[in-house]
Amino acid sequence: MWALGRAANPLRSQGCHVGAFRACCTKFIVQSDYIENAVGITEPAELVAGAPLLPKRLYHSPSIHVYLHPGSRSLSSQAGAKSSGDEEELEDGFSELETPASIDSIEESNTGEEIDEELVSGPDLSDIDSVESLAEASQNELDLSDADADAEAEAEAEAGATDEESKKKRFPLDLFRAIMNAPHVGSALDKWVAEGNRLGRSEISVCMINLRKRRMYGRALQISEWLEKNKQIKFVERDYASHLDLIAKVRGLQKAEQYIGKIPESFRGEIIYRTLLANCVVATNVKKAEEVFNKMRDLDFPITTFACNQLLLLYKRFDKKKIADVLLLMEKENAKPTLFTYRLLIDTKGQSNDITGMEQVLETMKAERIEPDIFTQFVLSKHYINAGLNEKAEGVLKEMEGCSLVENRGACRNLLPLYAALGKADDVKRVWKACEPKPQLEECVAAIEAWGKLGKIEEAEAVFEKMCKTWKKLPTKNYTALLRVYADHKLLSKGKDLAKRMADSGCRIGPLTWDGLVKLYVEAGDVEKADSILQKAVQQSSLKPMFNSYMVIMDQYAKRGDVHNAEKMFHRLKLAGYAGRIRQYQTLLQAYVNAKTPAYGFRDRMKADNIFPNKAVAAQLAQVDAFKKTAISDLLD
Repeated sequence: MWALGRAANPLRSQGCHVGAFRACCTKFIVQSDYIENAVGITEPAELVAGAPLLPKRLYHSPSIHVYLHPGSRSLSSQAGAKSSGDEEELEDGFSELETPASIDSIEESNTGEEIDEELVSGPDLSDIDSVESLAEASQNELDLSDADADAEAEAEAEAGATDEESKKKRFPLDLFRAIMNAPHVGSALDKWVAEGNRLGRSEISVCMINLRKRRMYGRALQISEWLEKNKQIKFVERDYASHLDLIAKVRGLQKAEQYIGKIPESFRGEIIYRTLLANCVVATNVKKAEEVFNKMRDLDFPITTFACNQLLLLYKRFDKKKIADVLLLMEKENAKPTLFTYRLLIDTKGQSNDITGMEQVLETMKAERIEPDIFTQFVLSKHYINAGLNEKAEGVLKEMEGCSLVENRGACRNLLPLYAALGKADDVKRVWKACEPKPQLEECVAAIEAWGKLGKIEEAEAVFEKMCKTWKKLPTKNYTALLRVYADHKLLSKGKDLAKRMADSGCRIGPLTWDGLVKLYVEAGDVEKADSILQKAVQQSSLKPMFNSYMVIMDQYAKRGDVHNAEKMFHRLKLAGYAGRIRQYQTLLQAYVNAKTPAYGFRDRMKADNIFPNKAVAAQLAQVDAFKKTAISDLLD
């Protein structure tokens, strides 16, 4: 118990006092049985003796349990308004809030047949610290799979199917294929019904799941709208939640909020709001996430571990000082931490280079009889490697491998990048050899990235060619893996040839490809060409480029002290919907610092966007303050 208290020492680099994590987490562990994944407040709250630790809203109130340094903020982004957040993607059945996408669940996955280029199989472990990846890694938390099973059982009962018939028809893909092959979703559904085909929950569920796995949210939304309009099925709360999720993904949070008002009040429950909360976190909208969370409290919905995990996920990225407050709230509401909760805390500790604290959190997790999964082991290994503790990292890798790679095949895609990070080419070769006879797409991507990290371009190319021979059509992700390898090694000519090959193969050119091309030209020193590619992509497509694509270019302008172009990229980031992230402000400030130019009104700009400077940004602001006083300026004045 005391070990966890020490492990939960707050992140001093983020400004937490030593007592913050200790008090709330220590108590946490005693009570936990198992572990799981712009608006402020109306008035300040002050704790007095005998008062509750946390008021109903998410105030920050100093107490003997939680004490943050002056200047730290509560769970609300801004004091002085009304308020109330969550982040997992929804996985349907006709409600899809939790099952991670898996290549194995798709009929054509490993048969050598054509694969849709939008297929996504799960979190990219090479970027496990990103909000999006951790979000995908925790999709099981929404726990709507029971509704899917119930819906399918109901559909089979309606059709009078026997057990044997159910097994044969367990995954009815005919509707999904019809939707995929039709130019218009509505006409395809009209034709499907007109031909007398069955359109029950089982068919809808499978179709929606496969569309979501390919991130084809637009088509999934059209299906949901058609079903609601035609009253083909009787909507329940989870169906409305699924529809809400799709609106948020396709049309944004504002439209999603408006849709809530159209949902019958009897179905406007906790699932609806946690779905909106999840999308606020996906959109990295801290202010709106807190507003939704507080709204859930106002409506007297139970404070679930899922909702708290979403706040942890958000604050892990944007404001680590608030993590202690969320943990205290979980203790107060008896929301038991989950495996995902611990994974977030372990990753947070690792990011702050607190390896001792990270290990103590792990010990506490095990004491609660929760064993680390592959994702958690990956996070541990990555932080050991970053800290130079290679022996400890290798020990975790051996645990991941188990007795046999053949028997523990699922670990291979995670082992490849880790062994590459350790510089162990022989182990990368050994793991890839276990996969090579019947490789999976994700293993191929991991192998390409691993060989690229080791500088073995020919080996990476050989894996790519094997994929081309195994599958008739490759997803975009598999091309961009090799494209990034070429970018890392400044192989501009090879990268351009690969991009042309992608186009010739009929591969859809989207954000992943744009990101690879941008990096390719930036690494080759042609920032203007990279900027031009990104600008053309935005003009020619309705898809949104990745945040990293903008930042790679903006970083280069900042290094040059090119304030004009850095400001231009900053503006384009906001137009693309990437607001509320301190990194873009930090990069823009660096452009002013390098240009030795004062940044007039920059603090006000940040305040208007509800961004508060951390220690590094505060130092930058001091450097570009047009009115700062120095010894010389005082004399001259």
